[in-house]
Amino acid sequence: MTDTQSAADVASVELEIGGMTCASCAMRIEKKLNKLDGVTATVNYATEKAKVTVPAGIDTALLISEVEKTGYTAALPAPDEPSRNEDADAPDAELVSLRNRLIASVVLTIPVIAMAMVPALQFTYWQWLSLALAGPVIVWAAWPFHKAAWTNLRHGAATMDTLISMGTLAALLWSLYALFFGTAGAPGMTHPFELTVAPSDGAANIYLEVGAAVTMFILAGRYFEKRAKRQAGAAMRALLELGAKDVAVLRGGVETRIPTAELAVGDEFVVRPGEKIATDGVIVSGTSAVDASMLTGESVPVEVREGDSVTGATVNAGGRLVIRATRIGSDTQLAQMAKLVEDAQTGKAEVQRLADRISGIFVPIVIAIALGTLGVWLGAGFPAAAAFTAAVAVLIIACPCALGLATPTALLVGTGRGAQLGILIKGPEILESTRRVDTVVLDKTGTVTTGKMTLTDVYTADNVARNDVLRLAGALEDASEHPIAQAIARAATQELGTLPIVENFVNIEGKGVQGIVDGHAVLVGRQSLLADWSQHLPPRLATAKADAERQGKTAIAVGWDGHARGVLVVADTVKATSAEAITQLKRLGLTPVLLTGDNQAVAEQIAAEVGITEVIAEVLPKDKVDVITRLQGEGKVVAMVGDGVNDAAALAQADLGLAMGTGTDVAIEASDITLVRGDLRSAADAIRLSRKTLGTIKGNLFWAFAYNVAAIPLAALGLLNPMLAGAAMAFSSVFVVGNSLRLRSFRSQAADPSPAGARAPREDATAAVPVGTHH
Repeated sequence: MTDTQSAADVASVELEIGGMTCASCAMRIEKKLNKLDGVTATVNYATEKAKVTVPAGIDTALLISEVEKTGYTAALPAPDEPSRNEDADAPDAELVSLRNRLIASVVLTIPVIAMAMVPALQFTYWQWLSLALAGPVIVWAAWPFHKAAWTNLRHGAATMDTLISMGTLAALLWSLYALFFGTAGAPGMTHPFELTVAPSDGAANIYLEVGAAVTMFILAGRYFEKRAKRQAGAAMRALLELGAKDVAVLRGGVETRIPTAELAVGDEFVVRPGEKIATDGVIVSGTSAVDASMLTGESVPVEVREGDSVTGATVNAGGRLVIRATRIGSDTQLAQMAKLVEDAQTGKAEVQRLADRISGIFVPIVIAIALGTLGVWLGAGFPAAAAFTAAVAVLIIACPCALGLATPTALLVGTGRGAQLGILIKGPEILESTRRVDTVVLDKTGTVTTGKMTLTDVYTADNVARNDVLRLAGALEDASEHPIAQAIARAATQELGTLPIVENFVNIEGKGVQGIVDGHAVLVGRQSLLADWSQHLPPRLATAKADAERQGKTAIAVGWDGHARGVLVVADTVKATSAEAITQLKRLGLTPVLLTGDNQAVAEQIAAEVGITEVIAEVLPKDKVDVITRLQGEGKVVAMVGDGVNDAAALAQADLGLAMGTGTDVAIEASDITLVRGDLRSAADAIRLSRKTLGTIKGNLFWAFAYNVAAIPLAALGLLNPMLAGAAMAFSSVFVVGNSLRLRSFRSQAADPSPAGARAPREDATAAVPVGTHH
């Protein structure tokens, strides 16, 4: 596409790609599409989608054809329909196929390995039973590997699939040769328990257990990988499911309940207290407080009245509202956020799997050594059977049994230990990011702070008891459903116990509440409510209120019997463990950055309290992705910790996304690591555990390849008998598993690192700073 082409000359197309088995597949498709004139393509292996920019008017069939020429499938995404949403959790055909192949492999392979490795089990015709059991495993269960290897071969590429296919087929073919044309098929044939190094013509040896075992291990790894990848679309589904499913629309003055999808721009609909707002709109009548925490992550409800705009999926926490729809469907803010999440996931560069990178070089080298071995033996005048035995031995010994275990075992132990500590790691590619991260961006609300309103201060007028203010205000607020009222009532109940009964309760919309408590006429709400009754705040209370509001807190005036008596301050408070967590993150070499939509003064106060020096405040939810992108543009490798729906796109865009488990499902699905406990110290533990797990995987891969490097020369020289080869392969596997098991000793640096303490959120993990008093 030339620089002079306008936006009108191009179109964006999304394709669903099938058949990819590794990141190199995605690169090959991308390269093929980009060769087309005027086409720019990005293929994402994780989401199995291609985003293609094409000249306007180009036939998408051409794009699909090009992908199919590369050996993969492509299709335009099906339109969103209710039936598709209902089937979102339906079984995945490829996943079911992998699971069936894996189960069959386990059942058939275990007896084959047992008979080959334990001479006592080798009855008269055991070798033929091994063939009957291992044959279906190597041919049918390993078929996805053979198919992928053939696709790669046609395009001049070699991956792990190539090595797996060649090794398993070589083991099967040579075993067939030995059984039918050698002496391995004779009654009473045994594999003696010998670990000697001696030349052999191979005609008495079978390698069926090698082919079957490798197939079983690699299938297990692919199955768990595929199951994790299937979650790629869950964030999108979770976002869209946040919205209301139906709505009470006003037509001809009559309420009619219809599905939200049938709502049209200009329709007026009713939202009662506690209901979700169906779509973006403008309030026609009514006043209320709207709780947008599930969408924005910000805990303070927003007061709304006639003429104010509201967002779909937020909750009406107060009175009855009539709203006129202004945006529907894909134009709503919720849909735009879903698009942001998808774009961030699609544009995220997946880390190339380390084993696959190495195998790209390793596979051609092994093949070359095998061919070279065959040529040298034949050239030296040895029999063809001996020459072929040595060549096949090279392929068999190089078959990646330990490689198949290197990543899954470390992941299994590392993620299992993480789960005990409340840390859920989603996949191997995530671990690579933790090694390089140097900046951690922390969402304020619900991450550094508790995310819910708490009473922090009680200021009283002269000669007024603190308990009287708290008791009367708490009793009155207990009758209100407003989130701030509930925070005051909760604190009063915790401190004083049972509260008095309220009589003549009245909610004055937009201002506060009034009623009779213990014979006193009590007012609780805005300063203007008290002023309406000629109750004016004394200078000291007015100053306390102004100071609180300057810090971004909410100040509530309290008065009774004709006089203003106190001010209650409500705010989102810092978690007790946040400061310690910041210290731990700094020890890991990370620079913490506080990111929030709150004003600069509030953000800086919170940051100073926990030890953060860099603050980015007053950021709109949709702009959080831009902040992450800007930091990445400055060369920083960014981790993001958040908990709200508005954090989902930023979590997906970040090099490493960590979601607090106390947050929304959308944030959790869009993240790479979930912190179940809601304790920020878990973020430091997660990064330490991930780095240690990655180190273990790399160690495993090194030793797995080192084993091959040491064993291949012996195979090329014809010095490996089956028992020695089996023992060497078993030792490499045992070493890898043992190395991985060391991760069980990982300990949390939090105060309560025990598994029991980790599984449930600890009380102090989300405890607010204690309620203060006026000094």
